[in-house]
Amino acid sequence: MIRMPGKNVTTAVPLSADDTALRAELVADVQKLAGDIGERNIPHYPALCAAAEFIEKSFSDAGLQPRRDTYDVRGRACHNIETEIRGSSPEIVVVGAHYDSVLGAPGANDNGSGMAALLALARRFAGKPCAQTLRFVAFVNEEPPYFQTAEMGSFVYAQRCKERGDKISAMISLETIGYFSDAPRSQIYPAPGLGAFYPSIGNFIGFVGNVGSRTLVRRAVKIFRQEGKLPSEGAAVPSFIPGVGWSDQWSFWQCGYRAIMITDTAPFRYPHYHAATDTPDKLDYDRFALVVSGAEKIVASLAGPSG
Repeated sequence: MIRMPGKNVTTAVPLSADDTALRAELVADVQKLAGDIGERNIPHYPALCAAAEFIEKSFSDAGLQPRRDTYDVRGRACHNIETEIRGSSPEIVVVGAHYDSVLGAPGANDNGSGMAALLALARRFAGKPCAQTLRFVAFVNEEPPYFQTAEMGSFVYAQRCKERGDKISAMISLETIGYFSDAPRSQIYPAPGLGAFYPSIGNFIGFVGNVGSRTLVRRAVKIFRQEGKLPSEGAAVPSFIPGVGWSDQWSFWQCGYRAIMITDTAPFRYPHYHAATDTPDKLDYDRFALVVSGAEKIVASLAGPSG
């Protein structure tokens, strides 16, 4: 286990005017996905398609050009949706989130929160080229029964990137990032002993990578902590530990790319994980907005200023 040391904030700071505007975007997009559209997966295929159309329209409204990366799952067309902001160098930074929800859940936090964050970040980088190309990608079919199979949307996408020889320097997976608690013992961990190194209160955002992505974890945590807006913890640990590979970063590891997950730790904190009660009212939008604001700085640093 490699823990990321460094000075950390202990409480969230008040929202700035920019963060307040960001918060309003996040509220609206989570409500659209998990409230208006609701459960979205192949058994609820019209809702899955409605979510895809909403994402495409959101990219288009930001002045970006969405593209469907389509594949077939048992006779159903499934779409990863990407938009690209070209940079001057051949390297690519991928920011991704899955837009499907697990069977039986509307998926406000998992993963309406990650998807709303992806859309907010895409809006903020639209028309602002960086040195490296930025790709914002909405992945389909992250949830079971497709999870960690050849039919997982991000696995299909990462494999196609590898086959093309895409030079992905970093991938960030936004996964379940909207729930925080100040209650004692509100944070648990997937492996014995981790609780001795990490907080027992679930008031922080986590940065998680496999051992091969440890330098990316360190860099992301350092940048996030420079903002000083919200507590954060980082870990680069073996991918076999439960939870470490439980999102789209796993797919990029299989293809040899460095990738990390930004997460509130999902089932290790969130009492409504994979439940019908995972509704928009359960999220802490103030701290959620601070996560996305910090993520914007991370993406900007990774992609670098335009020359």
